[in-house]
Amino acid sequence: MKIKLLTFLFLLTGFAAYSQEVLYTNCPNCWLPDSLGNHRVVLEFNGTGKIAKALINWRRRDINPQNKRIIIEDGTTHQKITNTKTGRLNREYGEIYFEPVSGKGIYYVYYMPYKNEGRSNYPKGVYLKPENTASADWLNVAAGNSDIQSATVKEFQSIDAFNSFYPMEIIATKDETNQLIEKHKADKFLVFPEDRLNSIRMENDLPERWINRGPRDNFTGEAARGENFTFQLGIYALQNLDEVKIKFSDLTSSTGHQIAAQNLFCINTNGIAYDATPLIKTVNVAAGKIQAMWCGIDVPKDAVPANYAGKATIIINGEPAKEIQLSITVNNTILADGGVNEPWKMTRLKWLNSTMAQQNTVIAPYIPLIVKDHTISLLGRKVEINNDGFPQQIQTFFTQEMTGYSKLPNNLLTEAIHFHFTKLADGKNMILKNQGVKFTKTEPGTVQWTATSGNDTLQMEVTASLEFDGFIAYTVKVKALQDVDLKDITMHIPFTKDVAKYMMGLGQKGGYRPENFEWKWDVTHKNQDGAWIGNVNAGLQYSLRDEKYVRPLNTNFYLQKPLILPSSWGNENKGGIKVSGVGNSILANNYSGERKMAKGEVLYYNFNLLITPFHPVNTDFQWATRFYHAYKPVDTIKETGATVINIHHGTAINPYINYPFIAWKKMKAYDDSAHAEGLKVKIYNTIRELSNHAYETFALRSLGHEIYSPGKGGGFSWLQEHLGDDYIAAWFVPEMKDAAIINSGMNRWHNYYVEGMNWLTQNVGIDGIYLDDVAFDRVTMKRIKRVLTADRHPGIIDLHSANQYNKNDGFNNSANLYMEHFPYLNRLWFGEYFDYEKNSPDFFLTEVSGIPFGLMGEMLQGGGNPWRGMVYGMTNRMPWSDNADPRPIWKVWDDFGMKGTRMIGYWVDANPVKTGNDKVLATIYKKEGTTLVSLASWAENDTQIVLKVDWRKLGIDPSKATITAPEIKNFQPGKTFGLNEKIPVEKGKGWLLIIK
Repeated sequence: MKIKLLTFLFLLTGFAAYSQEVLYTNCPNCWLPDSLGNHRVVLEFNGTGKIAKALINWRRRDINPQNKRIIIEDGTTHQKITNTKTGRLNREYGEIYFEPVSGKGIYYVYYMPYKNEGRSNYPKGVYLKPENTASADWLNVAAGNSDIQSATVKEFQSIDAFNSFYPMEIIATKDETNQLIEKHKADKFLVFPEDRLNSIRMENDLPERWINRGPRDNFTGEAARGENFTFQLGIYALQNLDEVKIKFSDLTSSTGHQIAAQNLFCINTNGIAYDATPLIKTVNVAAGKIQAMWCGIDVPKDAVPANYAGKATIIINGEPAKEIQLSITVNNTILADGGVNEPWKMTRLKWLNSTMAQQNTVIAPYIPLIVKDHTISLLGRKVEINNDGFPQQIQTFFTQEMTGYSKLPNNLLTEAIHFHFTKLADGKNMILKNQGVKFTKTEPGTVQWTATSGNDTLQMEVTASLEFDGFIAYTVKVKALQDVDLKDITMHIPFTKDVAKYMMGLGQKGGYRPENFEWKWDVTHKNQDGAWIGNVNAGLQYSLRDEKYVRPLNTNFYLQKPLILPSSWGNENKGGIKVSGVGNSILANNYSGERKMAKGEVLYYNFNLLITPFHPVNTDFQWATRFYHAYKPVDTIKETGATVINIHHGTAINPYINYPFIAWKKMKAYDDSAHAEGLKVKIYNTIRELSNHAYETFALRSLGHEIYSPGKGGGFSWLQEHLGDDYIAAWFVPEMKDAAIINSGMNRWHNYYVEGMNWLTQNVGIDGIYLDDVAFDRVTMKRIKRVLTADRHPGIIDLHSANQYNKNDGFNNSANLYMEHFPYLNRLWFGEYFDYEKNSPDFFLTEVSGIPFGLMGEMLQGGGNPWRGMVYGMTNRMPWSDNADPRPIWKVWDDFGMKGTRMIGYWVDANPVKTGNDKVLATIYKKEGTTLVSLASWAENDTQIVLKVDWRKLGIDPSKATITAPEIKNFQPGKTFGLNEKIPVEKGKGWLLIIK
């Protein structure tokens, strides 16, 4: 690609001014960028002698170019020239002297060479420092030579178009900028309308393009009918600008046809938040800065082809400041999809304001909520609301096996969840009289209620909602009606002892609940604000929240955006949680400590609840759905017995992380071929970081920190060269040169994400997504599940998480962190950095297996422990781990006929097969006339066990029974055991036995 530009070089101190035609070109694979950089200048030398000079008008956006190395290469021999020196180097131009070793010909100047340091997936692009390689003799000749001949700049080359600076990153000179400012010194700002294909990229420098074109008061464009048309208004502030807004008029044709003003928008000032609430943004532009204002027009499909004229009024501090005339020609073409098939035209920016799938409709397998009196029924659970608005009782109706329902309830509470307001003076509890509960919304997906309690000193207003999956959100507003000194404000959750068997969170690994547990707030270091307490078939996760709660970053970046300490619960770190036995309860005492409340002061003691499990375990899905986690030929995968293909990023059909739109045609062809063979295809796509290859990168950057987190910059060279600073560099794929940037958290990119997943489902035919950690909440997860399962698509979602219990992740538990997403997942893959050898069964059960939440999982790290995994119905996943092939176990499943079996875990009291050794556990998979027994040992040494079988419950006649261990490659030898024979169990291993 060659682009001609007439560049005027004003050569300083003795050099004459001249003009020349310069080309900006791309030269893919012409050199090695990882050693020479992404950019070079092509020089032509037609002189003689040993010294050539070049004055390069490079107009660079990078800071301090004098601190970067210059490498000159002979175009004939491709050898590095050592006899070089530099004169003046700045952002506008550079003086280069070199020995033209091959005489007349082409020479290359590489002016931004770098090397990657650090980890391969988190590189640090370090620009090489200047070096002195010239010989003393050559330098002496150069110093005394007055007849130095010039080399001519022929081209500025980039390694490819993606790395090119042209045209929007070729800076104006200081003189050009000053002349522009002087010419318009009466203005507060200048406007440079810009086409959507030339994203405004720089904040601190004007592009040379704008100097040549000058500021304008009009924009002209052409759009199709039905198109999501976009354009930019580049604002260059000559003074500080506050509260920049844009108001649009109707667009009117000469014949009176109109495109209404409501069809025009600016994503920088207004929009719809990820949770469907209106979003109004404040845009301030400091003097000397550039702000891109991305505007759009929803052109109606029925618009009459014509030229439409109108205006955009730029308003500063509420006052009209400039009018930009808009002239849009609507052509005859009709776009059914708004033009989203051409995303490089920024047609998908409209997605940022999408409300798709926001209505809280019930998602399968959940059922509509039913309200009777004060009791709300939902799938497998009931919640009875007390008159003060808090749960009087919470019940679940799941069996211990977790494969079905029970008619008898599991009561979570010994008494109602309640607050205590303790006076400092006498330590007595203040009694608040309630006025009863009032239900304000009763819909299939959501039930809401309010309640007010109070006395002459305090008033408590409770607003709550329960959703169909078991999520309860509480807003608790406590207002002082007069000055009051309080010893404490606490919330008590009194669990029954049977339910409060396990605990996870607040610094506790998943496992048995400690007898006495105490915790204090430390948001600076710890992503901890609540816990899950429960048993396999009944439990409750609760989280204590500030009224201004913002979801923190996760996956290595918690410390850069931690939790907000709740002013109520945290109370300047006086608050905390204590969990211990009190009477017949296990009491979770959530206290906030001593404080004064002045008359009229308001505190919010907000909290969320999640009632677990969410649904029964779907064992048949586990046996039949076998993931293959790699991009391979479809026939190769089918031969393994896998049924679902996970396409990771960094592959030919999904090259860029969390932006699976560029190679979508290849992806569709692959999906179609897989579907023809009876396989399903899921893709890697999550929110946490976003590829720099996203077409909308610079439009998103124009939104400040809404989409991207603030940070120190750095990372791969492309990020440094084109973003400059103020970002967090994330995952990098060297093969694809794919450099991701960290998302900021809860923002409008979630709207785009939902629209994108819908588009991929409907147009590419994906069958679901693979989530590699997530940085969105349950609002977005519900929307995703809706679009993935629309029109009877399978919408399979599996979630992988690396162990979050570390410093950079704020010492949280993966299962605790992501529990709000569990109602919509089909499988867990919690294994990276998890230890399968040293952790106890209660850890496996609560943190890895998913069973207490209605899910099943797979193992990852080192292939997992296949014997221990099978007591939870888990294998590892193909072909991720070396020497951990699950196919031999899959064969046992198929030979035995696992479909339709009844899984009875070791945790079930009525399990008819026991080992007599609490360190060797047995889970059975039972069907008519036969049972598969999974044994796994956590004993410290090799041991022996004898199966203790309740033959009646097993439904097998012991006089005719046999116990056989089928031969399983890399798992166990084939063997037959007598009914009372001692079975040897190696340390850390086990058996799969068939009783029939």
